[in-house]
Amino acid sequence: MARFRARHVLGTLLAFALLGAACSDDDDEPAAPDEGTEETAEGGGDDEGGDGGDGGGDGLLAEVRDRGSVNCGVNNAVPGFGVVDDAGEFAGFDIDYCRVIAAAVLGDAEAVEYVPLTAEQRFTSLASGEIDVLVRNTTWTASRDGTENAAFVTTTFYDGQGIMVRTDSGIAGIDDMDGATVCVLSGTTTEQNLATEFNARGLSFEPLSFDEVDQIREAILQGQCDGWTSDRSQLAGLRSAWPDAEGGPEGLTIFEDIISKEPLGPAVQDGDDEWYDAVNWAVMATILAEELGITSENITEQLESEDPAVRGFLGQPTGEDETVVDPGLELDPDFAVTVITEVGNYGEIFDRNVGPDTALGLERGLNALWNADEPGLLYATPYR
Repeated sequence: MARFRARHVLGTLLAFALLGAACSDDDDEPAAPDEGTEETAEGGGDDEGGDGGDGGGDGLLAEVRDRGSVNCGVNNAVPGFGVVDDAGEFAGFDIDYCRVIAAAVLGDAEAVEYVPLTAEQRFTSLASGEIDVLVRNTTWTASRDGTENAAFVTTTFYDGQGIMVRTDSGIAGIDDMDGATVCVLSGTTTEQNLATEFNARGLSFEPLSFDEVDQIREAILQGQCDGWTSDRSQLAGLRSAWPDAEGGPEGLTIFEDIISKEPLGPAVQDGDDEWYDAVNWAVMATILAEELGITSENITEQLESEDPAVRGFLGQPTGEDETVVDPGLELDPDFAVTVITEVGNYGEIFDRNVGPDTALGLERGLNALWNADEPGLLYATPYR
């Protein structure tokens, strides 16, 4: 049973809120946080993981293990990526990556406390320590690396900003939108990206900003917006849940035009290398598993594989001396076994939540493996 923790953000945190925090959405150029806001930890870790690394025992990895759960900042309103389903459970692509992290670090994919956050809340919550990791369709940008004090791990979803309109609007493409009113989430760089694109085309537009996705949805239903701009993945998710009375998914059209690069993935606070490595390798384990042909269905037989790359990755003895690979990540040698058994490899996570057979119907595209028949950008660092 997935667990939910209500947010308790003190009003004083708002004083140093990091300006902007978007979805794909991205944020405006953020202001630097007050000095002393971020608690950093060097090394850290505890004795439960592997023997590698500094293992100082005073970092976030040790704290998470002592607590017994991962506090994961998520979205709860984007179908396919982060949503609360009819059973009251969190579900989606990003939700599964919270589970991946918990499986790797704690040996239990269900040991997650989900913290739903708005675009404007997310970096404040990360900086304050309210969440351990942010997994909320968040774009990796230079300003977030710098002034937000966020450290992004391996990208989980390569995306781009797009525009969606009502199919019956008569708008066939961006060039038909001169003078249009376009809905955007407040505190995001989607408006900036939109302005850049429209200016390049010699078009004018009127932005209409809202704090919540549901508010934009209602604005479109009421005819306040001619179009809606966000990550194409987010637009696809919201399109999939469009009311039948409004034409269902066919009632909305997403233009093919991609007007920005949006590499989405988990982020942690700067300064704790051990926690960063643990989260990063939890993510990469799903990609590497797919590269090696390891799935949740065949994991048992893969444990008996004679391929040294497979055996080493799964924490099994290799070579004549029966050596178990220990890269010093402060994770159990067989952490990947737990991740794949309880959550699956990247392909399984993608297909289950957003793939061709889901309501979103997304193809792998850029999110295919680097060595696929139709190559994408997914590439895992060698595990050795």
